[in-house]
Amino acid sequence: IIILSDVNEQKKLEEKLQQARKMEAIGTLAGGVAHDFNNLLMGIQGNISLMLLDTKEDGPHSEEIKSIERCVESAANLTKQLLGFARGGKYVIKATSLNDLTEKLTRMFQRTHKNIAFHESYQPGLWSVEVDQGQIEQVMLNLYLNACQAIPEKGDLTVKTENVVLENNVAKSYDLEPGKYVKISVTDTGDGMDDQVRQRIFEPFFTTKEVGKGTGMGLASAFGIIRNHNGIIDCHSEKGKGSTFSIYLPVSFSPVSEDNEENIVLLKGSETILLVDDESIILEVGRRLLKELGYRVFIARNGKSALKIFSTCHDDIDLVLLDIVMPGMDGKEVFARMKQIKSDFHVLLASGYSLDWQAREMIEDGCHDFIQKPFKLHELSGQVRKVLEASYHSPPA
Repeated sequence: IIILSDVNEQKKLEEKLQQARKMEAIGTLAGGVAHDFNNLLMGIQGNISLMLLDTKEDGPHSEEIKSIERCVESAANLTKQLLGFARGGKYVIKATSLNDLTEKLTRMFQRTHKNIAFHESYQPGLWSVEVDQGQIEQVMLNLYLNACQAIPEKGDLTVKTENVVLENNVAKSYDLEPGKYVKISVTDTGDGMDDQVRQRIFEPFFTTKEVGKGTGMGLASAFGIIRNHNGIIDCHSEKGKGSTFSIYLPVSFSPVSEDNEENIVLLKGSETILLVDDESIILEVGRRLLKELGYRVFIARNGKSALKIFSTCHDDIDLVLLDIVMPGMDGKEVFARMKQIKSDFHVLLASGYSLDWQAREMIEDGCHDFIQKPFKLHELSGQVRKVLEASYHSPPA
């Protein structure tokens, strides 16, 4: 008796599972590096903010200080790419029309790439999706840049949006839930890739570009960002026949949100704030920033110290600025124990990670807002006032 079984599908699923596990492990490492690096950047950014307060626009070293600040912003953007690839990646989520977002981005991009013929096909009545608009723009820019670099001299780039319904068998092959999705496709007529290269394109720091012309983080961060939005990014490519990148994002039934302008005015106050962080540089620079804004500040270097101060002075403390990731007793445990002492206090979470699942759980459990390190002085002032003003307008418990 001869029994033949086609195991091609099983082999494909096994390869996808192995790849997913490898990417998860690399993502955890990348996230930890980004978190620690953001803490270092917070020390630099905080001191720059303090220096700029005493520096006139045309004063000595004004341009040098601003140049350092721009370097910090560039470094923070790099860590955002790492965090986008890693476990925590969504910042400001809102219902979005991908037609509008993609069309604006394409118009901007094609102005600087005259050698590329852009072709656009946007499905009318495209379903909305809940995404971080800045992150999706980052993904699309990475795809556009890669496509343009793959086209030697002149060529075509086609972007297309459409509503799709993934049946159970198709969704399973992508490790997605079956249902309604919005699909974005970016197709170029460039050099294409062989299978060996295509299988590694989403790995961090993997690049086929010359030294100095690419970090290898573009597609890796795109992979992480889409994964953290419960979607998938896939690539089909053949050597000499161009490439197509396809993104699938789950549908939202919320109305599309309008953008709001950021308020960059320094907002001051006179309340008392307990600053909790395990990094000495952040405690020092954070204390000085808050004092510049007019606040009275207690500092705690760990969870145990924070609980001791809070148990003694909780009636005088108006806000706790609480780090999430700390050795020994982390922010989540500190918050839970503080609630046993006083149930109606106010908390602003801070972390070198982005707004991940742990921060979201703490907000659902009663914390009031979140700010990501490194932050500028005006960002800190706005978030602190937002939480405090909300407390004044809240109905009594």
